[in-house]
Amino acid sequence: MLIQSKKVWIADQFTAAAIEIKDGKITDILPYGSEPADVDYGDLRVVPGFLDIHCHGAFGFDTNDANEEGLRNWTKNIVTEGVTGFLATTITQSEEVLTKAVANVAKVMEDGYEGAEILGIHFEGPYLDMVYKGAQPEQYIVKPTIEQFKHYQEAAKGNIRYITMATETDDDFALTRYLTENGVVVSIGHSAATYEQAVMAYAHGARSMTHVYNGMTPFKHRENGLVGAAYRIRTMYGEIICDGNHSTPAALNNYFMSKGPDYSIMVSDALMAKGSPAGSKYIFGGNEIIIYEDGSAHLTSTGGLAGSTLRLNEGLRILVEEAMVPFNYAINACTINPARCLGLDDRKGMIGVGYDADLVVLEPDYKVHQTWCHGQAQLS
Repeated sequence: MLIQSKKVWIADQFTAAAIEIKDGKITDILPYGSEPADVDYGDLRVVPGFLDIHCHGAFGFDTNDANEEGLRNWTKNIVTEGVTGFLATTITQSEEVLTKAVANVAKVMEDGYEGAEILGIHFEGPYLDMVYKGAQPEQYIVKPTIEQFKHYQEAAKGNIRYITMATETDDDFALTRYLTENGVVVSIGHSAATYEQAVMAYAHGARSMTHVYNGMTPFKHRENGLVGAAYRIRTMYGEIICDGNHSTPAALNNYFMSKGPDYSIMVSDALMAKGSPAGSKYIFGGNEIIIYEDGSAHLTSTGGLAGSTLRLNEGLRILVEEAMVPFNYAINACTINPARCLGLDDRKGMIGVGYDADLVVLEPDYKVHQTWCHGQAQLS
């Protein structure tokens, strides 16, 4: 299979090139027009497949539901927004619910599915702060322990790859160190940590922050908080929800321009309501959620933000066209940066020989023309 375009994203630039695909991998990159192509996308942009490392669900399914077919429907249809890989993300709940949720993800990964690749599990909670819990149900928030996490990881068959936790509640950073030693990325989130505590968490292995600006201590010029740490610790990854609601375009610009091109990660933090009309109501973590006209999700009890229905291709548009973030910063945030954060950058996140043939073809208005997952053309 040979596909080509006059605008293929290679080496931080668009170049005219043809991509040879065999057995799900990119096996060669050739000059545009040098050989007959099976598909010619002309002037449409071809970029690496998008990776979403923080998404709870879509199309009426939530990771905590522990429903096999719901998860399979998600993987099959999420390709319509250019996502070729994601972490199925939990929300704080009882030990019984979370055990079933991670076991379900592991079973689907083992038994097979179509569409976007499940890269593993993002375990958001239950080791969070009560003040910055957001929509997480406080009755199930607990102190972090290695013993309990081992139980969850066993149920997940080792597929928990990334965890959100309030590291300041982790005595002596015991779980933080254990997770780091065992290849699980620790992300500080839903946390009341000070700037100084964030630096200490980094010293003990934490390498990311969950939805920067939201669910964390704010930046003040004399108390820099977690937002200040996100700005200052240059080699700390930081997720950010790029829907224009959780953070204004100006705030997005401030963050990306401070962080640089290599450590920002665009996430959707999308709920099961993605794909549903405004006014739809759902139960999320035991709380009722309603979807507003702008696609944002809110607690009906307080009106507080509780996730989004963001499509990543729309997030890319918002970053470039509204937040005025350079294109390479924006595209890295949903491709190579999350791949590096998860240690998957040897096969994900860029267009190059030896990489998985995960590609997105974008229209000029950022709509997805076509998605390729492991060299297979998907629904678009």
